[in-house]
Amino acid sequence: MTNLACAAKRYLLSILLLLGGAAFANAQGADQLPSWNDVQSKQSIMRFVESVSKEGSPDFVPPAERIATFDNDGCLWGEQPMYFQLLFALDRVKAMAPQHPEWKDKEPFASLLKGDVKAALAGGEPAIMDIVMTTHSGMTSEEFDQIVRDWMATAKHPKTGRLYTEMVYQPMLELLAYLRANGFKTFIVSGGGIDFMRPWTEKVYGIPPEQVVGSSGKVSFEMRDGTPVLMRLPEVNFIDDKAGKPVGIHQHIGRRPIAAFGNSDGDLQMLQWTCSGPGPHLCLYVHHTDAEREWAYDRQSSIGRLDKGLDAAADGGWTVVDMKADWKQIFAFEK
Repeated sequence: MTNLACAAKRYLLSILLLLGGAAFANAQGADQLPSWNDVQSKQSIMRFVESVSKEGSPDFVPPAERIATFDNDGCLWGEQPMYFQLLFALDRVKAMAPQHPEWKDKEPFASLLKGDVKAALAGGEPAIMDIVMTTHSGMTSEEFDQIVRDWMATAKHPKTGRLYTEMVYQPMLELLAYLRANGFKTFIVSGGGIDFMRPWTEKVYGIPPEQVVGSSGKVSFEMRDGTPVLMRLPEVNFIDDKAGKPVGIHQHIGRRPIAAFGNSDGDLQMLQWTCSGPGPHLCLYVHHTDAEREWAYDRQSSIGRLDKGLDAAADGGWTVVDMKADWKQIFAFEK
């Protein structure tokens, strides 16, 4: 190779290195939470992430210990006018009704089949539990998985007309990606059913099924025509809500989170446990304040009530996201 050719090669290489460095710098400097306004909640998140992920920082936390837990309903996706899994269960009642003629005279199913959801749910938690246990059992784990996938692919929200998997919060999707880009492992810790969430969380949130913690029903191993299956039983195994959330984290994850995100009093104990641990931590509540773009509710709501949690956040100095003021957009489809 001639001296001229060598010089040309070195020049080309230097240009590529400069371009690559500029691209890297631009990527590093890009806003990784573009749907968030530049307000206190965003700033507290970024300060925390930088402090625990920057080597040499006094608050540096090894990647293996960077655990972040997220509630699902009302934190990552919507929960009004009622929890989406309950809407799934109500659709299952309609689909299963032809095989259950006795439901015409049995509550809460009789009211549901008449279209009177309010009367059906007047029985409170026992009625809801009856609906969920009946519609979520009596099939194999694989059969239930497919039922959930089929529903998610077709069912639409009663207000927006969007698929339920589109009812996710764009700022929270960005937050999940931002945390993972900085060495965090993200988990869902929800009162919702673990087997209801696992079929779709990886596609929607980038959270694989083994990183989903939720309520569960009992399951039994059986041989069906010589094939081993797991049969879903109409019995409660574990309720991953309120005081159950720290228990579920301990049993499934085995590490105390350093960051926890919720939106209701059902998440209070998870945030308390996270923020009482040693070392740096971040506890954040999503406060539903936008009646125009989403819904506004907190202390008096029958769904996603945020009452004791608001007081605890004020007392503990936790971060509270005002959805109306802090988020430029709520859902991705707003674009």
